[in-house]
Amino acid sequence: MINRIRDVRRARNLTLEEVAQRCDPPTTAQTIGRLETGTRTLSLDWLNRIAAALEVESSALVSSSAASDLPLVALLSADGARAPTRTERALPPIAADNLMALRVSASIGDYRSGDMIWLRRVEQADLASALNRDVLVPRPAGRFVFGRLIAREGGRMQILPPGPGSRQQVVNDPPWLAVAETLIRTL
Repeated sequence: MINRIRDVRRARNLTLEEVAQRCDPPTTAQTIGRLETGTRTLSLDWLNRIAAALEVESSALVSSSAASDLPLVALLSADGARAPTRTERALPPIAADNLMALRVSASIGDYRSGDMIWLRRVEQADLASALNRDVLVPRPAGRFVFGRLIAREGGRMQILPPGPGSRQQVVNDPPWLAVAETLIRTL
């Protein structure tokens, strides 16, 4: 069994301390580090606590093989491509109950035709985390609004669709909201 906690934590750009504080009840960064390196036994209870803190299914944190992972071989920046300073693995998106997808059929804003956007459904209590992020909001009669959530006042959502010159859309008390989380683009 392969422990993938470190890979998932790094893919989510979280520190050991951030994961430790997200655990319920909170723990220490040292404990999370020991669990992800295998110097402390990873029980099912710990696995479930860390999965909840990372907002993934617990099955995403362990694997019987590394076949679904890809080696991260280079980092690209304005200075060009360079080798990473430590060994890392790239994790493909993992399906979960609260995930849904949106396919871009025509280029608009930062999105190109053929892009696949994975969205995570957000509960009412977590709507503040969606502010200034791209969201999908349902409207009556099978319509949707997609764009940047720029303001929220009570149940009133102000959304700016992608693309230059777009006009703000206002949606009142949507039944749900999904935040864009992963962009998959074929070249």
